[in-house]
Amino acid sequence: MSNHLDPGSERWCCSPVTGEPLSAEQAGELSAMFKALGDPVRLRLLSLVAAHAGGEACVCDLAGAFELSGPTISHHLRVLRQAGLIDSERRGTWIFYSVRPQVLRQLSAVLGPAPAAHGTP
Repeated sequence: MSNHLDPGSERWCCSPVTGEPLSAEQAGELSAMFKALGDPVRLRLLSLVAAHAGGEACVCDLAGAFELSGPTISHHLRVLRQAGLIDSERRGTWIFYSVRPQVLRQLSAVLGPAPAAHGTP
């Protein structure tokens, strides 16, 4: 007896994750982002930057939330930036980081349920 449910049966419980399959290029871009988020420090940094007042933060705003040095925080922020998850802007001696909202929407679209077809609940 199989533990798998037939997608055509009434017992199929879960909607598809995406509406369309990813292209090779999309999969490559997204895998780099998910790889960067695979580190708990970077995942937390992304959430802290996104939640910070004004939607941007510098290392000086973030370092207090971790038992890590400023250079280590900067390294993790650089990985997030190289993965395309955040943008950076130098202001004097500080670099301010902001989350790229379009990228968060892109990640959410991959992880969220596919939109229902027109006329289906």
